[in-house]
Amino acid sequence: MDAADNDLTAAQWAAIQAAWGGCAYCGKNGGAMQKDCVQPLSRGGRYTLTNVVPACRSCNASKRNEEVTHWMRRKRLDEPAFLVRFYKIRTSLEARLAEAASI
Repeated sequence: MDAADNDLTAAQWAAIQAAWGGCAYCGKNGGAMQKDCVQPLSRGGRYTLTNVVPACRSCNASKRNEEVTHWMRRKRLDEPAFLVRFYKIRTSLEARLAEAASI
């Protein structure tokens, strides 16, 4: 983890949590959310705006370093809905934060 390029800021993490409104995987809200790399660090992922989602402790512990779509299928979670929402939130946040940085 120390060797990974991790550039997620506190403001970006707050924006990610607000956009998801709970666990990105199961939808649980309330309680502290953990930063989860959609593409795990062990598979080349990083803690960045485009790779991190909020996860409840249960989902984060269960997923470990598994590939997200395989894990979601195994857990019988709604993989297509997650992927669409992940794309929409990620692109929206990228645009919004880029615009704010240019002002």
